[in-house]
Amino acid sequence: MTNTFLQELILLCLAAFAAGFIDAIVGGGGLLQTPATLLILPHYPVASIFGTVKIPSLFGTSVAAFKYAKQVKFNYKVLIACVIAAFSASLLGAYSVSMINNAVIKPVILVVLIVVAIYTYFNKQFGIHQHKEHSVKKQVLLAALFGLIIGFYDGLIGPGTGSFLILVFIAILGFDFIHASAHAKVVNIATNLAAIMVFCF
Repeated sequence: MTNTFLQELILLCLAAFAAGFIDAIVGGGGLLQTPATLLILPHYPVASIFGTVKIPSLFGTSVAAFKYAKQVKFNYKVLIACVIAAFSASLLGAYSVSMINNAVIKPVILVVLIVVAIYTYFNKQFGIHQHKEHSVKKQVLLAALFGLIIGFYDGLIGPGTGSFLILVFIAILGFDFIHASAHAKVVNIATNLAAIMVFCF
């Protein structure tokens, strides 16, 4: 085992630990892990890196979702609609990554990550409950629509997905923070699984 390999391994583990901690609280740990991995392993294809970081993200999100499931009652109609839409869109997004040249997509990814990080930091309304009066049908349709958009983003780029999902469940669907986080974690599991399936095959 060379010193370089050991250093890369330690740095990757530290990034994964920090990302998992952030994900468990508010989501968006990929804003740290993805750029860190791109910088630590610049010689690897983007698709390989994305597939790699999705695996610890999946496990971390799954543990958090399991914890939330003990405390929260899910709105299954909304959740299933969002999961199906997000899973399908994430498959397409992940497939798109493998079709794009590394030299083209890497600068785009870095710019997007910076924009998402700035938006997340300055969004002072994040986490504030916003009561919405929606019919069940409208809630399901909105959940499916934003599931498609965010699912595709997660498959294509990824970081910030957890935060975006929580924001949608709060600002658009009117959930409180705990319920929004619980639902977002389950949807994020689906998008991670979809992306991993594509990157593995």
